[in-house]
Amino acid sequence: MNPLNQQVSEALDARRSALATQMVAREFVRHPELDQRYGRAGRDRCFEDAGYHLAYLAQAIAADSVGLFADYVGWAKVMLAKRGIPAKDLSGLLETMKESLAHELPPDFSRLACDFLDRGLQQLPQMSNDVPCFIAEGTPLAPLARQYLQALLRGERHIASKLMLDAAQNGIAVRDLYLQVFQLTQYEIGRLWQVDEISVAQEHYCTAATQLIMSQLYPYVFGGEKSRGALVATCVSGDLHEIGVRMVSDFFELDGWHTYYLGANAPMSAVVQAVVQHQADALAISATITYHVRAVESLIAAVRRTPKCGRVKILVGGYPFKTDPDLWKIIGADGSAPDAQEAILLANRLTNESLAA
Repeated sequence: MNPLNQQVSEALDARRSALATQMVAREFVRHPELDQRYGRAGRDRCFEDAGYHLAYLAQAIAADSVGLFADYVGWAKVMLAKRGIPAKDLSGLLETMKESLAHELPPDFSRLACDFLDRGLQQLPQMSNDVPCFIAEGTPLAPLARQYLQALLRGERHIASKLMLDAAQNGIAVRDLYLQVFQLTQYEIGRLWQVDEISVAQEHYCTAATQLIMSQLYPYVFGGEKSRGALVATCVSGDLHEIGVRMVSDFFELDGWHTYYLGANAPMSAVVQAVVQHQADALAISATITYHVRAVESLIAAVRRTPKCGRVKILVGGYPFKTDPDLWKIIGADGSAPDAQEAILLANRLTNESLAA
């Protein structure tokens, strides 16, 4: 990581509350009609949003990736618009951020931060106002995925479970259920929350139900011959979104790996200990949102510093690594894959290359 980028990122995190307070104060003085439009609750929400904007800017700077911040701006544009907040209000708050950065940060820090901010803002007018459905027509299991999603949204977990168990008993491969049903419906649930069509409670219910139903399919996942290496799979500390890396772990299990799935929010020391204890050939690390990229980098550095982890190949995945395909190189991983199936191919190639060396 570039030392200046690291310093600027840390400064943004340290001053986030003060910066957010200044941003909101300046914006509401400049546009007094905002008080009438949104009221006190709106001002409080604006402060929360300003904090998120700063947090994502800090992570993008740390990763030296304008694309990560631009992607976040595009996501925020849709999310806010669906809640009645126009793009001009988002743009106005981000423009005001530059004044606060100049006031709170040293000149060389604010110049770098404002450069990232400007390049992200330049793309705002061209960014879409909506996000298409993730369950596309023509996908082989699209009808089943839609049935499954609707059952979850109705709160009928038992029906969703029966759909998946019946599909598996009728010969549909677990890999296909994972990629074409679970993965796509999780993406779609996230989209539905973004466009304000479901609540946070519904999102959590759907996710919890899917985790339970995945476990009900484990008789089809576990029990095969283990002829490959050992995998440790984890989310970084602070990341509670575990379905993606759990799918990865299950795919490795199906492929004949010994898998050790650590779940969400695993402490760094525990991950390093697991890699050593299980003599892991591969470590899969998940970051669902940009905010956790720095934690991934820190975990990779901790593993690299541990002599007994010298042979392990480190794979990273999750939304930030899809947004910036070169991000894995910047943070010191051995590779990245867009989904569980590709992760297996990558891990097999990397470990085979290591054995051949």
